[in-house]
Order: sequence, then structure tokens, then C-alpha cells
Amino acid sequence: MLHLIWLVFIISAFLASVYQTFILGQLNTFSDVMEAVTVMASTSVDIAIGLIGLLAFWLGVFQVAESSGLVSKLANGLAPFLSRIMPDIPRHHPAHGSITMNISANLLGLDNAATPFGIKAMQDMQSLSTQKDTLTNAQIMFLVLNTSSVTLFPIAVFLYRAEQGALQPTDVFIPILLATSASTLAGLIVTCLIQRINLFNHIILLYVAGLMSVLGAIILYFSQLSSQAMGEQSSFIANFLLFSFIVLVLVTGWRKGLNVYDLFIDGAKKGFEVAISIIPYLLAMLIAIGMLRASGLLDVIVSVVANGVAFLGLDPRFVDGLPTALMKPLSGSGARALMVETMQFHGADSFAGRLASVLQGSTETTFYVLAVYLGAVGVKYSRHAVGCCLFADVAGISMAIIVSYWFFG
Repeated sequence: MLHLIWLVFIISAFLASVYQTFILGQLNTFSDVMEAVTVMASTSVDIAIGLIGLLAFWLGVFQVAESSGLVSKLANGLAPFLSRIMPDIPRHHPAHGSITMNISANLLGLDNAATPFGIKAMQDMQSLSTQKDTLTNAQIMFLVLNTSSVTLFPIAVFLYRAEQGALQPTDVFIPILLATSASTLAGLIVTCLIQRINLFNHIILLYVAGLMSVLGAIILYFSQLSSQAMGEQSSFIANFLLFSFIVLVLVTGWRKGLNVYDLFIDGAKKGFEVAISIIPYLLAMLIAIGMLRASGLLDVIVSVVANGVAFLGLDPRFVDGLPTALMKPLSGSGARALMVETMQFHGADSFAGRLASVLQGSTETTFYVLAVYLGAVGVKYSRHAVGCCLFADVAGISMAIIVSYWFFG
């Protein structure tokens, strides 16, 4: 899918350049496009190099978190809830362990750890399936929770905002938390309704009520603040929680008798490898997006949509962030590149830059996750999985736009 999107971007930019040059007489269009290639190629390397230090630090912290057992403890806390929304899985089946480990890793932003656990979870659940080419209800629920997973620490978004020069890179923390929570709740509710799972089970209600209470308290607190105070408080809370998390991880590891320094170093060593590994993906997508922008086609598309929104009497500023929203279900690297390009073009602290950041953190790469996990177990028929996942995506994107206007509008 991504390779087709990439190809369409480049060919569309070429056709738009031909139109601009030979129809409209703008002879500098092709030179602008090729200059954009040079600029974006350099930008992709600069971004990756700028991320090395921060990536190394957080991978080091997360290495200690995994080794100290914090991820396992979080998994144990989720087990009662998961057994109610996936009743087809026997109580002590190995699938419960891999499912909770995957969701716990996603909660903490441990993407590298989440994927192996997710594949193992799908394989464990597949052992219970009587139709090996068709997703079970439990597998569909797992995929919905995975693609809409609440992320407590959207570190990657903070890193890119910091690299792009945001004054308060973490000021999008609360908006992201609200948006991703809305996505998860929407996905959970619609999947439970389709699968006829009792949403009024006291355990399910307890967990959902807990999440709703937290969200309600956040909304109530921030509704009393000015726009400037919202950004400041969001940044303060994010930084306080992040620092507290770092201290908790290190102290827990130390109390377990672990050499937290050596573990941190082992994890940090991966930072350079990860930063370098993203260069080809950033390079490919940033160049394609840069071509679209330089050819004038991206501005035309955004302008047409903005005019349509304005005609309906709505504020069209959110349209500048829509490319990120539309790309996110298809490709994480593509959405990341669009987020970076939006911040570069409009500014990291502009409304569009912040909105793109919130959209990036609000949902997961739905089709990528479905492709990887269905491929891991050889399933052909996804039943209602795609519809439920996309419903959650729409809820997350809608909430991201709403809270961005609330916080930054």
C-alpha cells in the first residue's frame, strides 16, 4: 500500500508540474521541485541525527523498565478487564499473557517490544480458532485495542516537536491523551456491540468508569483555564509525569538488584541504530511530499478542501493537518513525514503544527498493523475488524481536531 501511495505522490507532482509549466507558463516549477528534493534529502538526515541523543536516552530508560518487571506488573493490572472483553479465551490460556504484554508495551510507548508480543498474541489466539483462515472475535477485539491503544507517553511526537524547535514540545500531551482515549473507547464500544459482549459487566464498567473519570477530571480542570494556561499546564503535567516515570523506573530497577546503569547503556546503544534506520523512510516520504508541495498540488488540494469547509461556515484551519490524519491509518512513517513537513512549513508551534502532532498521536497505523498481524497467522478473512478499527480512527481524529481547537485555537 505504502509503495503505491509514494508512487502516486511523485507521479502526481510530475503531472502538476507539467500543468504549471506548459499550461500556466510557470517555467520555474521543475527547478522548484528539484530544489525541494535536495532540501528534503538534507532535512531527513538532519532530523535523524538530531534524534539520536533523545532516542538513545529513552530506549535506555525503557530497557530498564522491561528488565525491572514494570511492564509485567502493568500487564497483570489489565488481565481482569481483558478476560471480560475476550470471553472466548480460557482463563489461564497463554494468550492472556502475550495480549497484556502487548497492550502494556503500547501504553508505555515501547513500540519495539509491542510488535513481537502482538504477533505472539495473535498466534496464541489462533491456536483456539476452528476456522484458521478467519479472525475470531477475540482476535478482532485485540486488533481494535491495538490500533487504537491509549499511549501514556507519546515520546516519539515529543522528540520530533523538540527537533523542530517547539518551545514546549510536550504541550500536546493532554490533547493527545484525550484523542487517543476517545479512539480506544469508541473502538471498544462498537466492537462489544457487534460481538454482543455485555458492556455492563461490573469489571468492564469499573475499568471504563476509571478511564472516563480521569478524562472527565482532565476536561473539567482544563475547561477553567485560558488557552495559554492550557498549553503551559499540559506541558507541566507531561514533564512531571515523564520525570516521575524515569525516577520510578530507575528506582524500581535498583531495588530489584539490577545494574540500572549497564541496562541503560545497553538500551541507549540501540538509539543510534534506530535513528539511522529511519533515514531511508523519512527520505522517501519527505522527498515525495516536498515534490507535491513544490509542484503546487498539495496547496491546491488543501485550498479546495478549506474553501469547501469555509463554505459550510466552519473554521478551515484544521485542513492543514488533514494529510497527517489521512495518512496515519495507512503508514506510520508516511504520517510522521507529513507531520514533520507540516511543522516545517507552518511552524512547530503553529496551530497546524500542533494539530498534526496531536493527530499523529491519536491513532495507530491501522492497515499496517492489520497486514502484519493477519499475515503472522495466515488469516484471509478479517470480518468486521477493518470497520471497527476505522471507526476508532475516525473517533480519534475527530477528537484530535476538537481538542486542538480547544487548547490551541
